[in-house]
Amino acid sequence: MVVADLHVHTTRSDGALSFDEVPAAANRAGVEIVAVTDHDRLQPELDGPIAERDGVTLLHGIELRVETETQRLDLLGYGVDPTDELRAECDRIQRNRRERGARIIDCVEDRLGVSLPVEPRDGLGRPHIARAIAEVSDHTFQSAFDELIGGDCPCYVAREVPSFERGCAVLSDACGLVGLAHPFRYPNTEAALSRCAPLDAVERWYPYGRTVDDSLVDDAIERYDLVPTGGSDAHGETLGGTGLDAAAWDRVETALGV
Repeated sequence: MVVADLHVHTTRSDGALSFDEVPAAANRAGVEIVAVTDHDRLQPELDGPIAERDGVTLLHGIELRVETETQRLDLLGYGVDPTDELRAECDRIQRNRRERGARIIDCVEDRLGVSLPVEPRDGLGRPHIARAIAEVSDHTFQSAFDELIGGDCPCYVAREVPSFERGCAVLSDACGLVGLAHPFRYPNTEAALSRCAPLDAVERWYPYGRTVDDSLVDDAIERYDLVPTGGSDAHGETLGGTGLDAAAWDRVETALGV
């Protein structure tokens, strides 16, 4: 039984739920603990690492994309107590998101001869743009990615992201736990897991939608003494599809010291 979903997005980045709607969604799913982990953004409604809302424990989290020599990875920070350095890094990333978003929007509008109902803003991601494309063209959400804004597509613009080392540093100073997100979503899973030495945790339970070799993650947990975490990576209104049972959450809670 999932009691803790430690990977949830809100409208602060590219999720469908507002922060205020998260407790009700958690209660509907029978989830007791939720980590709000928006992309590259802090949650202003949480003024500390952890809070209670309507009977739900809300953990202040963040998902931060970082760069290695061979691939981009996502780090999850849990129990965020924001530092000035982390705030500054998030601000820098959001400036780049706005600039990148404007370039993608301009390219799509020029290519399709349409006006997209979306504006560059903090938190803007390609899913927002894909939904806007689907509203005013023959493209679906998926075909917008496949043919226009996905990697190697004509309107794709890469984001500027911090290095792995920089990301680890700013998150470690501000978070109770820092872990690697969804290791099987990267082109080279083994290379991603080999980066876990300076981390505290790794996402062990995740809805990949396909069979994966969990033994690779289990080996990394043992090798680097990592805390296993997990979550649904919810971008919609349903929580708890994947996450931690009570025993797994007890281990995370102990490591966080909350």
